[in-house]
Amino acid sequence: MTSVTPPPPVRIVKSKPMAPETLVASARRAAELESSLRRVIRGKDDVLRLALVSIFAKGHLLIEGVPGVGKTTLGQALARAIDCTFQRVQFTSDMLP
Repeated sequence: MTSVTPPPPVRIVKSKPMAPETLVASARRAAELESSLRRVIRGKDDVLRLALVSIFAKGHLLIEGVPGVGKTTLGQALARAIDCTFQRVQFTSDMLP
């Protein structure tokens, strides 16, 4: 019988709370970013909001969908808005083993 080793406990790092002025300025910048991206990506407010949340949370973003819904445009607009590079990876189900 194989034993399963539990993962190590998660270390919680405590940080100092953000100053109110910094919090207000960050919220304003986030709203400006969202507003400017809405000029490029129209009618996809929920997708845009979730994409920004993933970026602010320092996470990863996988954009899936059928052809022609603006996935590449969203990626390019996000990258340009936050001064990053953009690279597209194309993957189809026939590439699976």
